[in-house]
Amino acid sequence: MSGDVRRSYVSALQAHGDVQAISHLYESAAVGPPQPDYLNAAVRLESPLAPGRLLLELLTIERAHGRERRERWGPRTLDLDLLYSPALLLNEPDLTLPHPELTRRAFALTPLLDVAPNALDPHSGVRYAALLAALEPQGLRRFETALDWDPRPNRLVAPGRAE
Repeated sequence: MSGDVRRSYVSALQAHGDVQAISHLYESAAVGPPQPDYLNAAVRLESPLAPGRLLLELLTIERAHGRERRERWGPRTLDLDLLYSPALLLNEPDLTLPHPELTRRAFALTPLLDVAPNALDPHSGVRYAALLAALEPQGLRRFETALDWDPRPNRLVAPGRAE
């Protein structure tokens, strides 16, 4: 994924709220059928949109970046998920918060903790950091990236740190 694509989708998120922090970039083996490795990141977004409406906007951003949903866990150009919102439990037909696979996926927990290091699982009250520490190693690799992957105007702030 090029830096232009990363900047493009983070900029698209800014249209729906305030991007407060951006994680480091991580590479992991793909989930699902054989396909290239994934690049993973998290963005902390403060949005006035209700979770269901925000999810619809994320799907629109995915489509604008060439995402076509052909098979479950199939190859994709972009996959935007709502992972977590502090103290929010939601179980609707099209949206569950926190994400139902979050506590089993280091490739999601690790970048989430970059942008929300004190986050707690609202089901158990356990810190996500403790849940991540209990997972088996999953081959997650952190990319060393320049600040050019952060499209916000103040680039003096390191990725993963709120301004």
